[in-house]
Amino acid sequence: MAKKTYACGIGPAFDVVGGKWKAVILWELNAGPLRFGELKRRVIGVTEKMLIQQLRELERDELVTRTMFNQVPPRVDYALSDWGMTLNTALAPVADWGERYAKAMGRYPG
Repeated sequence: MAKKTYACGIGPAFDVVGGKWKAVILWELNAGPLRFGELKRRVIGVTEKMLIQQLRELERDELVTRTMFNQVPPRVDYALSDWGMTLNTALAPVADWGERYAKAMGRYPG
């Protein structure tokens, strides 16, 4: 399959962060690595199946790293890669705008 090409930078950015959950997952990982269960608790409303799918896509796109620890019970941590950290930096102004907008529209928790 041929690699997709783009005419501008907005295309690849939206491709890797598109969808309902990816930006939220990246944002939750901003503070540091999380185990799957903790990530599921923080991303309110996501199903286990969807979280797994989104994490796989984020890992495929090299925004998230997955580290398995050889122990019982098995432990897996998810963390931002360097690309994920730079994307979160780019998303911060968008998050600030969204918060201001939601507050102005009365749709932000007090």
